[in-house]
Amino acid sequence: MNTPRRAPQSDSPSKGRAPVLELDRVTLELGDRAILRDASFTIEQGEFIGVLGPNGAGKTTLMRSVLGLVPAASGAVRVLGEPVMRGNPWIGYMPQTRSALAGRRVRGRDFVAMAADGHRWGLPHADAKTRADVERVLELVGGSALAARPLSELSGGERQRLLLAQCLLGNPRLLLLDEPLISLDPHHQKTVVELVKRVQQELGIAVLFSAHELNPLLHALDRVLYLGNGVAALGTVDEVITRPVLSRLYGSTIDVMRVNGRIFVMSGDFDVEKHDHEHEDDDHQHGEPRGHGHSHGHAHQHAPRDGHTHDV
Repeated sequence: MNTPRRAPQSDSPSKGRAPVLELDRVTLELGDRAILRDASFTIEQGEFIGVLGPNGAGKTTLMRSVLGLVPAASGAVRVLGEPVMRGNPWIGYMPQTRSALAGRRVRGRDFVAMAADGHRWGLPHADAKTRADVERVLELVGGSALAARPLSELSGGERQRLLLAQCLLGNPRLLLLDEPLISLDPHHQKTVVELVKRVQQELGIAVLFSAHELNPLLHALDRVLYLGNGVAALGTVDEVITRPVLSRLYGSTIDVMRVNGRIFVMSGDFDVEKHDHEHEDDDHQHGEPRGHGHSHGHAHQHAPRDGHTHDV
């Protein structure tokens, strides 16, 4: 069931100054496995962050922790200066939903409206403010022409457009997009990334965009957050996508090759990102829960507060 979205009433002065996301000496555990160990970093408002890492690195667990669904074993996670909580209206969340949407006959407009009221279907019961917000986000993502069509008649890229519209209801300040490029061909991947970047810049919001591969995100990124072996490395592509950093995150020797504007992360003869993309996400094989709702609601080294860092 979707969590109802309610637009925040106002921006407080503290929210205007606070980082959109801060982890302070955070340890995240899943079963007997440490996803992160004593990690500290900040994401500033208006940043586009690519979240990458090998299968099982914990990209979904990190997002669910920010949503207040996975408690930190130690340390503090804060959104806009406040402790995380379930149903945070400042967060829009796109979970890993794919095949479940393909057969639905619900209209695009009604599907978007479901995120505004998790207890009822469609717009007939929505108030005028909610209906106006649904039309606003549909126009924002270029989805107005999809509003009357059932999900079952839409392409994967078109359904992603409506999922993004859901995330934008209520004017969130942080979007968590969990593997939105899965099962999309390169053309639709490019379209989705460009759409998210345009919306992010237009609204001035922050985005955490998890993906198996770096290249589709290269022209959109401000920084990259790479997870692996319990460590998080945060910085620019040139700071993080290096042989020493990635070898530590993967726990084996990794080479980084740059060819014709693309970056290949190699282990011997294998492109490890492409290899991961061709297999089911080990996050879920290791017990990471697969989200289907919407929320409104490494040796350890600490990150300097200026945000320019490697290991965090």
